[in-house]
Amino acid sequence: LGPIAIAAYSYMALVPIIQPPIMKALTTQKERETKMEQLREVSQTEKVLFPIVVTLFTVILLPSAAALIGMLMLGNLLKESNRVPLLVSAIQNSLMYIVSILLGLTVGATASAESFLTPQTLMIVGLGLAAFSLGTAGGVLLGKLMYILTKGKVNPLIGAAGVSAVPMAARVVQKEGQKYNPSNFLLMHAMGPNVAGVIGSAVAAGLLLSFFG
Repeated sequence: LGPIAIAAYSYMALVPIIQPPIMKALTTQKERETKMEQLREVSQTEKVLFPIVVTLFTVILLPSAAALIGMLMLGNLLKESNRVPLLVSAIQNSLMYIVSILLGLTVGATASAESFLTPQTLMIVGLGLAAFSLGTAGGVLLGKLMYILTKGKVNPLIGAAGVSAVPMAARVVQKEGQKYNPSNFLLMHAMGPNVAGVIGSAVAAGLLLSFFG
């Protein structure tokens, strides 16, 4: 698992390098300059119901992914409920740092030279790079489809955020969008597909665990 984890975190760090060339190659100047309208205000009720509904649907339709999605949605529910500020503060700060340290130690302990510097590891890195690139390209192409269907109201660049690199992919979309149109603010628009990418990745991980775990 060490090589897989290191490869995954490497792609997270390389998002600003991998994505921009793909985004530019698959879109036109006019599409990249598309300015999107301001998002509507989301009510408190919607914010609270969203994690509950997503978790219920996952438990019913795909029980194997319930643990992954459930923990993701639990954190979202705790924050949006505005009822446990001390617990939210502890999770966002102390607990996050503790988990990051433990994760780094466990990944580093399993990534010895004998297990990491092998052809299999290079294959994992290559497959991951291909998957990330194809995911970015597929998202941009779907963004172009939305651009056509909405008659130019959707900037295709936000499709590149439909990967599980949160919030880095959304920031890349924001930076690229402002490069071609300084008055464009795509960050919050891009966070939609970005979060969807996380949920999709968790569901896919649940499926893989059920098949091969």
